[in-house]
Amino acid sequence: MGAGVRPHPSFPGVFFVTFEDGSRKIATVNLSSGRTVYGERLVKVDDVEYRLWDPFRSKLAGAILKGLENQPIKPDCKVLYLGAASGTTPSHVSDIIGLKGYVYCVEFAPRSIRDLINNVCRFRPNMAPILADARFPTNYAPMVETVDVVYCDIAQPEQAKILVDNARVFLHAGGWIVIAIKARSVDVAKEPSEVYKHEIGVLKRNSFEIYDVVHLEPYDKDHAMVTAKYVYKEKRNVSE
Repeated sequence: MGAGVRPHPSFPGVFFVTFEDGSRKIATVNLSSGRTVYGERLVKVDDVEYRLWDPFRSKLAGAILKGLENQPIKPDCKVLYLGAASGTTPSHVSDIIGLKGYVYCVEFAPRSIRDLINNVCRFRPNMAPILADARFPTNYAPMVETVDVVYCDIAQPEQAKILVDNARVFLHAGGWIVIAIKARSVDVAKEPSEVYKHEIGVLKRNSFEIYDVVHLEPYDKDHAMVTAKYVYKEKRNVSE
């Protein structure tokens, strides 16, 4: 089946693939030619191989399709990814940032990090797997340089606080954060809207200017993607 490709109008490194039947899918250029990460479809157009990006498997893809206006992960940038799991979204981040960028992948579960290393990082020179607990960023500080973006997708209470603690250590002034707030992981007893409000409040109190709040249904239930810019006055190691 033939396909046409056009770049996303706002997000470099992200593409739309349109098929002959009129269907359209989001995609990234495959940095590891011929290899898939999670069974995604590969499509070659004009000798360029694209990986279709499944929004039901990746919250960032879902957020883009739901109208995210600020997607700060761009070619050549450095990203700290908290909650990398087995590498579904981090692999697309790797595609976007290219060989001049770098993504530090923090994951707490040994089995997930083994899959991340064996199936993803070993084939992608711009990724570093880090077995660590995101609640304690100083433990892996020697392995991570200052970054442009901190991406947070962890199933923990106090998600926003954990993100802030990492930003204080690793994110430069004017850098960005992307957080997938998992309402049921933060507090199962509260309405998701209350959880989103509380977590966004934590970000605001810690020098983040909110740009996007995108609800991820139907791709993920009780999730919201938030992007924000970091405008802190002094560098600290823990959140207030």
